[in-house]
Amino acid sequence: MNFPLILFLATVLTGGLALADRLFLAKSRAPDAREPWWVEYPKSFFPVLLIVFLLRSFVAEPFKIPSSSMRPTLDVGDFILVNKFAYGLRLPILEQKIVPISDPQHGDVVVFRYPLNPSQDFIKRVVGLPGDTVVYRNKQLTVNGVPWPQQPAGTYSYLESLRFETMDQFGESVPAGNGAKQHSIAVDPALPAVSPGQVRTFAGRDNCDYNSDGSGFSCKVPAGHYFVMGDNRDRSDDSRYWGFVPDDHLRGRAFFIWFNWDDISSFAFKRIGSGIR
Repeated sequence: MNFPLILFLATVLTGGLALADRLFLAKSRAPDAREPWWVEYPKSFFPVLLIVFLLRSFVAEPFKIPSSSMRPTLDVGDFILVNKFAYGLRLPILEQKIVPISDPQHGDVVVFRYPLNPSQDFIKRVVGLPGDTVVYRNKQLTVNGVPWPQQPAGTYSYLESLRFETMDQFGESVPAGNGAKQHSIAVDPALPAVSPGQVRTFAGRDNCDYNSDGSGFSCKVPAGHYFVMGDNRDRSDDSRYWGFVPDDHLRGRAFFIWFNWDDISSFAFKRIGSGIR
């Protein structure tokens, strides 16, 4: 379901009826006559729809986390807000950038249209910018020859499909030249860094070199594209498998957790209202 398109059409329809009533229909009614319901309701809904449409298009859009690929940063069921103007103002529906503001940075958590199915939204962390060489071998990320340091942080467990998954947890740091940001990642030492058999054919596939034993890969990010990975490194379907994210697929930067309907634990409530690192 293309909710932005439905919202746009509803806004246009109710606004068109409100305008038609102001210019034509109201003049044909008696001064004391009541507006028909098919005029009254659209006129009442139009201001609300217009405000929601403008806010979602240019300010902030809600998004629900559908999978475990961003654990431990984001849990399944988290409701987050996405900053729609962080990387520039775009035309609603068409997603065409009209006012550039800034570019994604290493470590940003972004929502984007899935390149293999643009009607579906994904959320991942940016690890490679245009022109970067991204190397991931033996669970260690290196960008342009500079490792992203990892500090052990115990283990991380969660319930998935009626069974507990337990991972090694690390604090991973974006190098100081990129803001010295830190975030948490989860790694399963029993799984390979990449599964070559799951890599699909994608535009720019020749820019990547995969180790046949699954120990890692190297990718050169083409101009106008980004390389993204999930924080739950071994449970994430990301750029390792389907390629690069074009700039015009970006929806915005995730910045705020405002609720989680799927988890009523005290830990989940502590996370509500927190920023996204």
